[in-house]
Amino acid sequence: MIYLLYGKELLLIEKKIEEIIKKEHLSEYSINKYDLENDSLNSIIEDATTISMFGDKKGIVVANSYIFTGTTKKSSIEQNTDLLLSYLDHFNPDTILIFFTLSEKLDERKKITKSIKKVGSVIEIGRNQNLNTIVKEMFEDYEIKSNVIQLLIDRVGDNLQILKQECDKIKTYKDKEKTVTEQDILNLTTKNIDADIFKLIENIVLKRKQTALEAYQEMIKRNEEPIKILILLANQFRIMYQAKELSKKGYTANDIASTLEVHPYRLKLALEKSKDFSSSILLHYLEELADLDSNIKSGIVEKDLALELFILKI
Repeated sequence: MIYLLYGKELLLIEKKIEEIIKKEHLSEYSINKYDLENDSLNSIIEDATTISMFGDKKGIVVANSYIFTGTTKKSSIEQNTDLLLSYLDHFNPDTILIFFTLSEKLDERKKITKSIKKVGSVIEIGRNQNLNTIVKEMFEDYEIKSNVIQLLIDRVGDNLQILKQECDKIKTYKDKEKTVTEQDILNLTTKNIDADIFKLIENIVLKRKQTALEAYQEMIKRNEEPIKILILLANQFRIMYQAKELSKKGYTANDIASTLEVHPYRLKLALEKSKDFSSSILLHYLEELADLDSNIKSGIVEKDLALELFILKI
């Protein structure tokens, strides 16, 4: 059997690979791993055609399978896709070959993509599940309420790799005590500044000056560097402006995320918030923040007061 998995969430792809390995009854000793950035298709196909030493079936997992996408060659190795085309015509039924690529879409025009779709299973891996459900599964047999899961997401953000690391850390700490509480989340996790930046932007959007000031001052109390906050705020306004302009030109959300190289979820929030601003206002805010940055570096404005002045002017 041949599989091709694609999507932007590595954690979900890895989970799907584990499911395939279990479904195909492969042992860990019968699985070989390759990477198209470092390994040639010739080596992979040679391995796929040989008999496993550990049983009837063998598994081969191939990372960075960019040959099925519109991405240009990433490595110094010249991949001969004709070899794979030949293999797909007469593949070894005792080899479970799994390709995967961190891409939101495949290049349907390519002959290699068309061929693998005919003989294999091509699966798009996305967030079909609710994020809370995914996190609950990460906690396995630990008891955790939905409001506690939401607190964790609010604190550390939506990045699945980071969420998995935090879940593993909490489980290690809790050990045999199987109930995870709000206090555990507060004690064991570090709040992600990006979540605060979005809240700060939301208050700026709604022109809630006092709430925006309180949000900013709370970050300062946690020893966040004012310059860092200013840069993150400017970056988010820049993404909002660029996303808004690309959307006007007919780009889809996926195209914009790929063009700007930002996470689809972050792009989704940026697009939603950009609706509350005109392009000219977003540019104005970017210019204001650039001036503040220059004035801080020139010693004209005290860095701790710079963003407070910006908030008061909205």
